[in-house]
Amino acid sequence: MRPLVLIAAALVLLGCQPETQAETADVREFLTHYFSTWSAKDMDGYGACFHEQARIAFVHQGVPQSQGLTDFLHGQKLSHATTTVPMTEVPTDMKILRDERTAQASVRWKLTKGGEVTLGTDCFTLIKTPAGWKIMSLVFYND
Repeated sequence: MRPLVLIAAALVLLGCQPETQAETADVREFLTHYFSTWSAKDMDGYGACFHEQARIAFVHQGVPQSQGLTDFLHGQKLSHATTTVPMTEVPTDMKILRDERTAQASVRWKLTKGGEVTLGTDCFTLIKTPAGWKIMSLVFYND
């Protein structure tokens, strides 16, 4: 009986292992694409990363704010259109949990705007669609 308990315990522990980079490669690729489209000012490509029902939340001056997708994308377009210096945002660390239909990711990022650097975190909930991964919700904040 004891060997069966040990085998059962081993199987449970194997099922609890974190996803490997190979198992999350498609999510990593999607998130890298998300950041690169924003940095390239490809607002059509950036907008295509979101599910049409996506919600975006962020912390501004310590107060939680929430926007629908249309307002959020408009604000992102304005940010690029009105800046006098180039802006790039790159992921610096990704932690991903996923199954076959959904994924959650916490992504540390670095935003460079001219000589100014801002660090922060994006927390994503993604859904797998026939067209690929899409963002269902995004919560972000600066350090």
